Amino acid sequence: MPQAEVKQQTTCYHCGDDCYKGQITADEKDFCCVGCKTVYEILSENELCDYYTLEQTPGATQKNKTALFDFLDNEEIAQSLLEFSDEKHGRITFSIPNIHCSSCIWLLEHLERLNAGVLDSKVNFSQRRLTVHYDRQKISLRVLAEMLDSIGYTPVFNLEKKEESDVVYQQFDKQLLVKMGIAGFCFGNVMLLSFPDYLGITELEYNYQVFFRWLNAVLALPVVFYSGWDYFVSAFKSIKQKYANIDVPIALGLMVLFTRSLYEVASQTGSGYFDSLVGLVFFLLIGKWFQNRTYQALSFDRDYKSYFPLAVLKLVG
Repeated sequence: MPQAEVKQQTTCYHCGDDCYKGQITADEKDFCCVGCKTVYEILSENELCDYYTLEQTPGATQKNKTALFDFLDNEEIAQSLLEFSDEKHGRITFSIPNIHCSSCIWLLEHLERLNAGVLDSKVNFSQRRLTVHYDRQKISLRVLAEMLDSIGYTPVFNLEKKEESDVVYQQFDKQLLVKMGIAGFCFGNVMLLSFPDYLGITELEYNYQVFFRWLNAVLALPVVFYSGWDYFVSAFKSIKQKYANIDVPIALGLMVLFTRSLYEVASQTGSGYFDSLVGLVFFLLIGKWFQNRTYQALSFDRDYKSYFPLAVLKLVG
């Protein structure tokens, strides 16, 4: 009775996916698909196998690859993607989601050993970006993209340019820093002018106490109605849509604090809570600044524009 052959399961030398031993091999190494084997052979031919010594199974699987880069032959599309170009040189920044380890960085920064047309390549690991400076007379943008795809680092092209998103972040940061500066200036002065109420004063200095309280009220105006205005706008929009976001209780608290403090100063029944009010807005803005910096560092490049085609292929007949 013939015995059925038992296949031994192992992992792909390139990407680490499960595969069967001896099914697809090269240099006594097992691969899950022909694509992973091809990538290994390309690296081996160009003496780049140090890629595999930095991390275990550092590559990305090459199964079901469908990337097509014919549209990059269109000069208009290519020019819209290039950061710089002249008759000889070109520079482009690719978005490559597959960058995940030190091996990826090492390989992508040695692309000139795969193709002499690549002059220089630098990786921004935190943003998963690769900037390539290449010779346009030796390698085209399409060939460059296909080379990256062949070694498992398929570039993702986004219609929204990075410079445009950076401008948005810079404008937001500048406006937020101005609001933080005004809130911080007013916070320091309100705290200073509140010392008489903290420490107590004599009857002879009562007039100064009343003046300082009104001065605190004046200093609180730009903080509430300029630095903290975004919270009121956000709260109004959410209530208009019949739901409450986190800015609703913040805006309500700011308005109650301001109204109560203004009433106490006007009625001369107390000093109000302008120090707490201005301090609250100031520290909220500091938190928003840190949040913005975090979002900027962890921003995902694939928004809805990523799914719009850069070009279409029309089949006639």
